[in-house]
Amino acid sequence: MQKEDCFYLGKIVKRYSFKGELLVKLDTDDPKKYTKMESVFVEKNKMLIPFFITRSSLHKSTLLRVKFEDVDNDEDTEPLINTELYLPLDLLPKLGDNKFYYHEIIGYAVEDISFGDVGVVSGVNDTKVQALFEIDRNGTEILVPLIDEFIKKVDKESKKLILDVPKGLIEIYI
Repeated sequence: MQKEDCFYLGKIVKRYSFKGELLVKLDTDDPKKYTKMESVFVEKNKMLIPFFITRSSLHKSTLLRVKFEDVDNDEDTEPLINTELYLPLDLLPKLGDNKFYYHEIIGYAVEDISFGDVGVVSGVNDTKVQALFEIDRNGTEILVPLIDEFIKKVDKESKKLILDVPKGLIEIYI
């Protein structure tokens, strides 16, 4: 399995017990969806390695307490601390009409209701408090806050994103 065929699920943050249990910080709004997994891919040395899960449960509602097959003590858990977990893209839950995963909209054409053609989504920057669309307009980067009220339509069939941003926001980049 290649990393580009997967989505980031979370990171193992620490051991939970002396019996090989680990705590995973999940990158999701709905951790309950991931309590019944049979396996995950763990990134080690830039490779994804499958690990089979014998049991898992939520811990303090935001962390996943997990026990992997053949991981039975502190010595087994130590190399797994701070590793990242991945799942195949086809396991992502389906989203409604105007909902999307960030990786899905890369390459979408962007049109603003007032401005017209803006450019193409080159990425989503979610490292700050406010996530931003990164839009490439012929080599010029335009940043637009990812705010639900700005998103008028996500046309997955024609790969187009229709926005309605405040007047002047796009123009400040041009």
